[in-house]
Amino acid sequence: MIRYVNVKSRMRNEFIDITEKVQEVITEEGMKSGVCYIYVPHTTAGITINEGADTSVQRDIQTALTKLVPFEADYSHREGNADAHIKSTLVGVSQSVFIDEGNLLLGTWQALYFCEFDGPRHRRVAIQLIKAVTPS
Repeated sequence: MIRYVNVKSRMRNEFIDITEKVQEVITEEGMKSGVCYIYVPHTTAGITINEGADTSVQRDIQTALTKLVPFEADYSHREGNADAHIKSTLVGVSQSVFIDEGNLLLGTWQALYFCEFDGPRHRRVAIQLIKAVTPS
């Protein structure tokens, strides 16, 4: 079964920590061991795993992406959000994380970030949990 968590961005470019929301889904489903698939069904957003303790890291990533893919350039796509499409492609729209003893198996400093590149908007993130198969 696929579950969804809602995300509301406040800015055009924003990294939103969704680690707790994803963990809540795992806890509610009673999943102890398996894999958590996280998918962003949007063409101008993404998902990444990165530093969760120091918010300057997210700002640095956003700054680097903006330098690499500026808002205004000679884009063919004329909706005004071509940069968001490119950033989404670079960051990616899915992640998978192991579940161990009922918890996301993230490193000490890692967190899951919804990456908004065309906000502010209301978005959804799809989560599917796959239970580990134990050998018989």
